[in-house]
Amino acid sequence: MRYLITGGAGFIGSHLAEYLLQKGHEVEVYDNFSTGTMDNIDQIVGNPHFAVKIGNVLDYHTLEGCVVRADRVVHLAAAVGVKLIMEEPVETLVTNVQGTENVLKLCNYHHKRVLIASTSEVYGKTMDCRDGDEPLAEGDDLTIGPTSRRRWAYACSKALDEFLALAYHESKGLEVVVTRFFNTVGPRQTGRYGMVVPRFVERALANRPIEIHGDGTQTRCFTHVADAVEAIVRLLDSDHACGRVINVGNGKPVSMNDLAERIRVKTGSDSELHHIPYEDVYGPGYEDMMSRTPDPSLLAELIDYAPSTSLDEILDDVIAERRALTSPAASGM
Repeated sequence: MRYLITGGAGFIGSHLAEYLLQKGHEVEVYDNFSTGTMDNIDQIVGNPHFAVKIGNVLDYHTLEGCVVRADRVVHLAAAVGVKLIMEEPVETLVTNVQGTENVLKLCNYHHKRVLIASTSEVYGKTMDCRDGDEPLAEGDDLTIGPTSRRRWAYACSKALDEFLALAYHESKGLEVVVTRFFNTVGPRQTGRYGMVVPRFVERALANRPIEIHGDGTQTRCFTHVADAVEAIVRLLDSDHACGRVINVGNGKPVSMNDLAERIRVKTGSDSELHHIPYEDVYGPGYEDMMSRTPDPSLLAELIDYAPSTSLDEILDDVIAERRALTSPAASGM
C-alpha cells in the first residue's frame, strides 16, 4: 500500500515511515518542518519507495494532491508539547482543528481510510476527580479546566478533532480510527517542547540539575514509540477499529521523582534533583493533572495487542541514543 503520513518528519511519524518501508509499503511524508526535522528521516530519504512533500496541513489544495495518491492516511501533524501550547495558543488551536478538518474532508471525498492521532490530554483532570485510581477508559467523562487557563487549549482542540472524526464516520461513513496516545517516548524525541524523558536524560548526561516541575509526585505512563507504531498499523488494518476511539498506552505509572532517580542511576550522573514550581516555568495559573493511566483493554480486544516495552528498556534506548549523539565521534572531534 501507499501511506501518507502528515507530520511524518516528526518523532512518531519518522518511526512509522521507517517501519512501513521495512514492510514493503510506499510512504509519502507531508510536513512543514516546524517541529519535525530532516535528521529524523535522513536514514530513509534515499529509499525509492519514499517521498517527502513540504507543506502545511492548512494548505488544502497541496494536501489534496498527497491524499489522492495514498491508499491510507495517518494524520500525526499537530502543534504538540506543553511549552509550545503555552507560547503559541492560536497556532495550537488553528493547526489542530482546521488541519484535522482538512484531512477528514479530503479523506472522505477521496474515500481513504484514515487514522487521527489524539492524546491522553483530552482526559484532563478526570483521574484526579475520582475517589479511586481506576485507569482511564475511552468512554469516561472528560474533565478539562476552564478556557481562561491556556494549558487546556491543546486538550480541547484534540477533543474537537475526535468529535469531527466520529461525526464523519457516523454521518458520512468515513473509515476513521482515533488513537489516544499516552506519553509516547523513544529515540529521536526532543525535550525542546517540554517532553519529560529526553529533557531529564539530556540534563543527567550533562551532569546538570534535573528540573522536576511541581513536587514530583505526579505520575505518568510511558509507551515506547515502537509499540505505538505497531498499534497504528494494526488498528488501520482492523475493520472493527473504524469509528472507535482507542487508548494506546502502557498502563504502568511512575512518579516524576522516581523517573528522575532512575535516569540518574542509569546514566551514572551526579545531577541533583531540583523541584521547580509550575508558575516559574509556565506562568501563573498553570494546572496539571496528578495522574493519567490508560485502560488498554479495548486495544487488546480489537487487535489482540498491548504495549510491552518496559520503562527500563525505554530509558535504555533514549540514554543510548543521547550518549551516541554527544560522543566525540558524533561531534566530529
